[in-house]
Parts: sequence; C-alpha cells; structure tokens
Amino acid sequence: MSDLNPAIFKAYDVRGIYPTELNEEAAYAIGRAFARRVAADHAVVGSDMRLSGPALKGALVRGITDEGLNVMDIGLVPIDAVYFAINILGHPAGVMVTASHNPKEYNGFKMALHGAGWVTGEEMSRAVAALAAAPTAGQPGTVRMLDVMPAYLKHVLSFADLTKIKPFTVVVDAGNGLAGNVVPLLQAHLPITVVPLNFELDGSFPAHPSNPLLPESQALLKEAVVAHHADFGVIFDGDTDRLFFIDERGQFIRADLILLILAKEFLRREPGAGIAYNAICSRVVPEKITEWGGRPLRSKVGFVNVSQTMRSQGGIMGGEVSAHYSFRDNGYADSGFIAWLILLQLLSEDGRPLSKIVGEFQQYAKSDEINLPVADRQAVIEKVRAAYADGKTDELDGLTVEYPDWWFNVRPSNTEPLLRLTVESNTPALLEEKKQELIALIKAEAQK
Repeated sequence: MSDLNPAIFKAYDVRGIYPTELNEEAAYAIGRAFARRVAADHAVVGSDMRLSGPALKGALVRGITDEGLNVMDIGLVPIDAVYFAINILGHPAGVMVTASHNPKEYNGFKMALHGAGWVTGEEMSRAVAALAAAPTAGQPGTVRMLDVMPAYLKHVLSFADLTKIKPFTVVVDAGNGLAGNVVPLLQAHLPITVVPLNFELDGSFPAHPSNPLLPESQALLKEAVVAHHADFGVIFDGDTDRLFFIDERGQFIRADLILLILAKEFLRREPGAGIAYNAICSRVVPEKITEWGGRPLRSKVGFVNVSQTMRSQGGIMGGEVSAHYSFRDNGYADSGFIAWLILLQLLSEDGRPLSKIVGEFQQYAKSDEINLPVADRQAVIEKVRAAYADGKTDELDGLTVEYPDWWFNVRPSNTEPLLRLTVESNTPALLEEKKQELIALIKAEAQK
C-alpha cells in the first residue's frame, strides 16, 4: 500500500477529488482501517449517486470484508438512512459513500459508530497508517443486501402529525440527488402537491452545483416558487443532509431562522429542553430559545459538534447556518427530510405564510460568512483580538467578540489557508461599517 494523500482526511470525514486524490487503492485501505476501528461483526454501507460511487464503494467493501467484517449493503440511499440503520436499527457501524455538496469530481466517506457519533478524518488517518504491511484477516467477511427504506420512511414520517398537514403546493429541487428518489416516497403519505425540479439522479449535477447555498443553485427554484404560486420551496444537496428553504415570495431564508421555527415546536413538545446552535448563528437564536423557556446550547461550527453538544448537554434538537438539523430522537443525527416534514406541519398549524413567520425573527442585520485568504491565521487572529480588546471575547470556535449593538466571529478554516468572518449588528448601516472595517484589518495584517 503506497502512502495516501493526507489532504483527503478532513475534520469529520474523508473526501477528495477522484481519482487524483481519492481512488480505489485509498478506498480499500480505508475499508480495512475502518473494519479494525469498528471491532464488531458487521457494518452497513450505503452510497449516493456520484459517478465514482460504484468503484469506490466496491473497493471500500473489499477492504472491510478482507478484514473479516461482514457488510450489509443498503444500496443507493440518502445519508440519514445510514444514520438510521446505525442509531435506530442498532447496527454497530456504517459508511456512506458521498461528498455531500461538493462538486461532481469529489467523493468521500462519512463513517459513524453506534452510540459514539462520527469517526473523524484524523482517526482514519492514524488507523490507515497503523495498517502498514499488516496482513488481512484469514477468513473474509460476506456481503448481503439489506433494504432499510420501509422502516426508514416510517421513522421519518413519525416526527410530524400528518393529519395536520394542509394540501400545500411545494416546489422541491432535488438537485439530481437522492431527494429525487425519497420525496416521491414521502409524498405518497402527504396531502401536498410537489412541483419537482431535477429529480433525475445524475452524479454529474447537470442542472446546477450540488451546493444548495450557492445563488446559482437557487435561481431555478426561486423562479418556480413564484411561477407556480407555491407555498414555499426547498432545495436539497446531493446526499440530502442539508436543505434550504425559499419563502412564497421566492426569497431565500437563512438556516438559523429555520432553526428557530423548529426549536419553538420542540420546546412546545418538551418545555425546558435544550436546543443546540453554533457559534455563528444569529444572536436572536439564543435570545428566543431563552424567551421560550428553553436552554440554548452553544457549540462549535460543524454538524458533528452540534450533535455532540446535544448528546453531552441533553439537547432535543440542534441546527446551524449550513442547514444541518439534528434530532435527539434520530440518534442525535441530522436529517433534511425530518426538518422538511416538521416545517410542513408547523406551516399548516400557523396559517401564516412562511415569510411572515420568519419575519418576527429578522431582528438583526447579519453577513454571510466571508472567506479571506490568510497564511498565518493565528497571528492575524491575535491582531484582531488586540484591535477589539474592549469587547467581550470567547474562544469556543476561533475568536468571538461581542458589543452591545454588534458582534463578530473570526475562525480558521479546518482545511484551507482561510479565515472565515461572520458579522452581525443591530442595523444594516452598522453591519456594513464593521464588516468593511474587519475585512480591511484582516487583509492588511495578512499582507505583513
């Protein structure tokens, strides 16, 4: 086994460009290392529709079985079906072959263990290195197919009261991903009319990029919502763990505001519960959770961190700006479809259009996350800290500095020589002033 490209081992998964960074040799080694990490008799394996999926999945499975571990192949599935098999059905471990929202040339593996959350890229890097020239197991494992979809669909549908859902018209952009398979199966149990966009599975993503947060990915959906006079629209990424909403006017809704809508419902169901949110969510999130009698649980950025915070601090649900929504009763894992169904119920019960519901939470002006190239990221962060030493600071994730009428967070990227900047203020004018002030400071310090 030759050395693997260390760049494929990310914070929460393994991911890279196929075949130059991540290929069959790497997949085989990762399969062997994962099998040794599992320390059980079997694991489940699923995949999305990416073009390199069959080749990488085949090599991964060979690696797993060569270590004596049996594989239950659950086929072409949304990623939360893998999490369901692990956390709800009780299988000891699983792998999803996916690169989530990355461009078509990427692929990767998300790996999870029952009761322990996700296997990090760092763990896998060490596990692969430990293989060295170690021989494989004497008796190879077996592979058999397992259909989890009927039980999975029943589980997802159980999160909403289907009798309360009104006959909405909803535009769904599947982005040529797995939502194109799953939404029709869910729709069969719902009174809604779905206007389908890009439901054909195609790992080349011909309609638009798989990242639903990009404006070019949302353009077709926004037009369709207005043209069909729909109640709202939703767009999924390729493996369906992330989804963003468009209101009835064709306007994009930030994910931290959708989190609040969901949080209010979960606090109704379980008063006083903990709601996890990450460090770059709007300050309206902890304010409203507290107002509603809940416990705001602040976490680092990243869906794995949100999930771990829920697990360690007794949270019932959580979410973040990137539109991962996790649920305690889903084994602390995220699910785009559960979030979608609950929102359908809440809109039905509220009676107001989505824009009006969200409007009451739009109390602050907030920037998108801004990426700035910086070589010595920690040195620049220290300069920023010194420049804003009169503010209230914390270092949960990078540097957060708070003032009465505005705040910002600057944090290093896990994978690139970038600083990521988020700014929020009481007014749009102050937001623009402080945003430009911080960008200028960071750029000036980065050039020194």
